[in-house]
Amino acid sequence: MYASAKQENNYFSFGTDNDIEYTSGYPVIRHRTFGRSIPASAPRAALDVELPAAKVIGAARNRAQAFRPQAVVNIGAMSFGSLSGKAIEALNRGAALAGCLHNTGEGGISRYHRHGGELIFQIGTAYFGCRDAEGRFDLARLKDLVAGAPVRALEIKLSQGAKPTLGGVLPAAKVSAEIAATRGIPEGRDCVSPSRHAEFTDADSMLDWVEMLAAETGLPVGIKSAVGDLDFWEQLTDLMRDTGRGVDFVSIDGGEGGTGAAPLIFTDTVSLPFQLGFAEVYRIFAERGLHEQVTFIGSGKLGLPDNAVVAFALGCDMVYAARESMLALGCIQAKKCHTDTCPTGVATQNAWLTRGLVPDDKAPRVANYIRTLRRDLVKVAEACGVEHPGLISGDLIDILDGHTSARSLYEVYGYQPGMGLPSAEDRAEILRLMADRATRGGSAPPSHSAPAR
Repeated sequence: MYASAKQENNYFSFGTDNDIEYTSGYPVIRHRTFGRSIPASAPRAALDVELPAAKVIGAARNRAQAFRPQAVVNIGAMSFGSLSGKAIEALNRGAALAGCLHNTGEGGISRYHRHGGELIFQIGTAYFGCRDAEGRFDLARLKDLVAGAPVRALEIKLSQGAKPTLGGVLPAAKVSAEIAATRGIPEGRDCVSPSRHAEFTDADSMLDWVEMLAAETGLPVGIKSAVGDLDFWEQLTDLMRDTGRGVDFVSIDGGEGGTGAAPLIFTDTVSLPFQLGFAEVYRIFAERGLHEQVTFIGSGKLGLPDNAVVAFALGCDMVYAARESMLALGCIQAKKCHTDTCPTGVATQNAWLTRGLVPDDKAPRVANYIRTLRRDLVKVAEACGVEHPGLISGDLIDILDGHTSARSLYEVYGYQPGMGLPSAEDRAEILRLMADRATRGGSAPPSHSAPAR
């Protein structure tokens, strides 16, 4: 990750160190000998390739400000308060350089979010940035906020992988005057978010709220959640199918932990890991014929190329990279995020510790990492014979289950033919968009003695 962020050589020598044949659950990507697309071999090839999402967020429900994200890799939710202002600024500048979206996290929109990167504004249970003096949701403040910032979509946070069912906690040491003003809370006091939303109590009332937000702002509206009880997802999709109301996108957060500090029992054992949780939810949408109407976003260690490829094959249209973006900033995983003593200045409000984090220096590293991940995804897609990672199907990935056997990703997660891919119309459009963007492999023209084609 550090090499990618610095645009250094991130190749490795002497083969894999992974014990592939004896690692149950290990994914193996089946490349094609011949395919429509041919990957270029040069290390820097495809670094600048654009990789738009295969779906237009909000188009299925005719949202006034529906849009096609220009990048399938985006910066995941990390709030101002949890991260320093300089870190947020570097992330936003990096998003602008890379042409990707920057999720604000639940801590509101600060001046550090206004450096060119387009935003997904996350609405958490405490309604930071859009609340009144008593902590209640304030629609007028939300409308003012999104009108004055480059917000492209609203994401309602139901839960996160690090601590499902628990609200976020920002210790008093981190609640500076600026953070207090951004969030609308008292300075110097512990900031504890509720574990549930006050604006809705079930899937039915949540959909009413989603439709109200979309109507009032014109923006696409989605939800973010870790996956535990599947009854919620079944109720949600039944209501979407039967009533015509619905979310425009679904962000699934794996239970692998994420960037938030949490009780270890929650980090280790509460909520399903990404692949299993996402597949369960996606299948529920697909069984009701809704999977092509919703944009799916994955998070949970998906800033690693192999994990991201599996996520796309399972049906993700986009992925978030959060911890990987922190590492690009210079995070050394000191695991002091919740103590306000982060030695690299990434996750602290201590001015002495943040002085070494220079956004002008770190923003290009964030952009470099995003671009390098996009490059790797394009090259793997082309190795599979397709032009875009969203076109990688589950039958091109095998999951090893022992020394001598493997099953396809479709079989492992119970997918039916066609699941995991965008609609035929979306596939045709992404092929058109990629026609002039994808790498061409760099082969010489065929000789005169080559067989006629």
